[in-house]
Amino acid sequence: MNWVSICKLGDISDESPLAVKVGDKEIGVFRIEGRLHAIEDICPHAYALLTEGFIEGRTVECPLHEAIFDIPTGKLQSGPGCRDLHIYEVRVDGDDVLLNMA
Repeated sequence: MNWVSICKLGDISDESPLAVKVGDKEIGVFRIEGRLHAIEDICPHAYALLTEGFIEGRTVECPLHEAIFDIPTGKLQSGPGCRDLHIYEVRVDGDDVLLNMA
């Protein structure tokens, strides 16, 4: 596994997801019901950052064309998203948030 430290735990809140770039990958880290989830941050329909979208419960709506994705699973719920999102395994080590980039 290829774990990469991306931020501190306090950098992410329920109201404010975090956009990070690891290599050439843009990733959004969300806190949903106390758990951290990491998904591909770019909507596959058209370039829009999902971390700038509208969060409701477990879903995020693309700010451009209203595609809705389930954050924990990356599954497309509705709209023109074209496909599911890639998800990344997240773990917390002390105060550090780590992503598995494998």
